[in-house]
Amino acid sequence: MKRKCLLILTFLVLAIILSGCAGGIVTPLTDEAKIESVISEYFLAMNDQNWSKAKSYCVYGSERYYDTCSLEDFINALYQYYSIVTITFQVTIYNVYVYGNYAQADINVNFWLAYGYYSDVDSTPTTYDLQKIGNPWKIL
Repeated sequence: MKRKCLLILTFLVLAIILSGCAGGIVTPLTDEAKIESVISEYFLAMNDQNWSKAKSYCVYGSERYYDTCSLEDFINALYQYYSIVTITFQVTIYNVYVYGNYAQADINVNFWLAYGYYSDVDSTPTTYDLQKIGNPWKIL
């Protein structure tokens, strides 16, 4: 009987100790982290050629929205001649500046496009403008 009580007591103490390890204070994401996430998710959607998802990270009717539509049209036109079209974006975010409901992010975009026997590579430093609409950030 003593052994059972000791075993149960040991189990309870261990459970209390381990439950303390699982928790912690969860802090909400900062605006800078949200902006970096939106930009990263946008380019992941572009890599997957998931155009509707990529456009969902943009403000409807913005310059970036129409640039995404133009790239979608271009890639779809390539598919008329080539069975495999691969696009890859690699993005480095350097600085994020938040001004209330607007923000700017300095980024470098490396772009690879491959179709048939052709390929194109480009690297462009640029600045993305963003707007906070409700809670989420969207690319302008």
